[in-house]
Amino acid sequence: MINNILGEDKWIFNDLQQPQRKMSSDNQWSADEEEGQLSRLIRKSRDSPFVPVGIAGFMTVVSYGLYKLKYRKDQKMSIHLIHMRVAAQGFVVGAVTLGVLYSMYKDYIRPRFFNVSKK
Repeated sequence: MINNILGEDKWIFNDLQQPQRKMSSDNQWSADEEEGQLSRLIRKSRDSPFVPVGIAGFMTVVSYGLYKLKYRKDQKMSIHLIHMRVAAQGFVVGAVTLGVLYSMYKDYIRPRFFNVSKK
């Protein structure tokens, strides 16, 4: 095993000498494990519940924008696409902001004022 400068991450080399990263500080994740897309999404949504909200909102805005594409009348295609992109990005940024605020509340505010231990 080769340690990096900080000594936190470890590199493991397999038979073909391709490095696989293994986190020493986090025992929950390993590059050796095969994790499906659905199980990864479920795990991520448990860790930060606003990830699926952001994905669903993005898909909703894009679907609505594609539906309205048919009825855009005399509006230029580029203007319609710009509006759709801004709306989708706005929803995702809002969901990320809410996720960060929730995480800060869960990690710092709730334990300090309500004497709840971190999970």
